[in-house]
Amino acid sequence: MKTVKFQLVFCILVFASCVVGSQSQCPSLCHCHGDLQHVICDNVGLKKIPRTSEATRLLNLQRNNLGMLPTGGFSDMKELISLHLQHCQIREVASQAFKGLKKLIYLYLSDNEISTIKPGAFEDLSELTYLYLDGNHISGLSKGIFSPMINLFILQLDNNKIRDLQPGTFTGAKDLRWLHMSRNELSGMQPGSLDEVENLAILTLDQNKLSTYPILAISKLRVVEELNLSKNPLNFIPDHAFRSFGRYMEKLHLNDMVLEKFSTAAFEGVTALKSLHLENNKLKTLPSSLVFNTIQNLTLFNNPWSCTCQLANLRKWMDSSRHYLDAVCASPPNQKGKQIRDSTAFSRCKVKQKRAKKGARL
Repeated sequence: MKTVKFQLVFCILVFASCVVGSQSQCPSLCHCHGDLQHVICDNVGLKKIPRTSEATRLLNLQRNNLGMLPTGGFSDMKELISLHLQHCQIREVASQAFKGLKKLIYLYLSDNEISTIKPGAFEDLSELTYLYLDGNHISGLSKGIFSPMINLFILQLDNNKIRDLQPGTFTGAKDLRWLHMSRNELSGMQPGSLDEVENLAILTLDQNKLSTYPILAISKLRVVEELNLSKNPLNFIPDHAFRSFGRYMEKLHLNDMVLEKFSTAAFEGVTALKSLHLENNKLKTLPSSLVFNTIQNLTLFNNPWSCTCQLANLRKWMDSSRHYLDAVCASPPNQKGKQIRDSTAFSRCKVKQKRAKKGARL
C-alpha cells in the first residue's frame, strides 16, 4: 500500500514539475534573457502569439506574420512592460486585445497593415505611456478609442490614412504631450477635436490636406511648444491663430505650402518664438504682429518678397543677425533680384519694433 502511495505522490510531483517547467521555458524558436524576463522572437516565422512565462517583462515579436491580434491574446502576461509588434502584417486589433496588460508602458504597432481597431481594443492599458501606430492603414479613429490611456504621453500616428478628427477622439488621454500625425489625409479637424488634450507640447500635422487653418480645433491648446503645419495646401493664416499657446510656442513650421498671406494679428500673443520656417511659399510681406527679437532661426527663401517698408522690421532684424538669410526681392521693379539684406528700399523706413511683453516666457 505504501508503495502505491509513494508511486502516486511521485507521479504527482513529476507532473507538477513538468507543468511548471513548461510554463517557465523559453518559447520554441525564441531566445530569452534575464530569467525569461526578455523574450525575443524576432523574425522566426510565428503565426500566433506564443505562450511565455509570467515573469516576462519584454516581448519582441517583430517581423512575424500574426495577421490579427485576438481578444485576450496576451492575458497571461500580466507583468509585461514592453511589447514589440512592428512589421507583423497585423490587419486588425480585436476588442480587448491587450486584456490584462495593466502594467504595459510601451506598445509598438508600427509598420503593419492595421485598418481596423475595434472599440475597447486598448482596454486595461491604464499605464501605457508610449503608443506607436505609425505606418499603418488607419483611416479613422472612433470616439474614446484612447480613453483607457490616462497616462499616455506620446502618440505616434504618422503615415496613416486618417481623413478627419472629431470631438471625443482623445477623451481620457488628458496627459498626452506629443501627438504626431504627419503624412495622413487630414482635410479637416472638427471644432473641439483637441479639447481633451489641452496640454500638448508638440503637434505635427505636416504633409496632410488641410486647406483651412484649424483654429477652432486647436483653440484650447495652452502650452504648444512646437507646431508643424508644413506641406499642407494652406494659403492664409487668420488673426490670433496661435494666441492660446503663444507664450510657449518656440518652433513653428509653415514651409512648403501655398501660403500667400498672414492676417494682421496672426502672431498676436506670440512672444517666445525662436524658430520660424516660411520657405517655399508665396509670401510678399509679413504682418506687424510678428515679433523678431526672440527669433534665432528664420528661413525665408523662395518667396516673392515685396521690398517695401512693411518688411522694415525684418530688415532691421537681419542687420543685427549673425546668420545669412536667403530672401530675394521680387518687387518693386528697381529692387527685383536683390537680397533683402542688400536692398536700399528700407533706407527711409521708420521702424516700430514690438517687444515681448514683460513676464513673457523666453
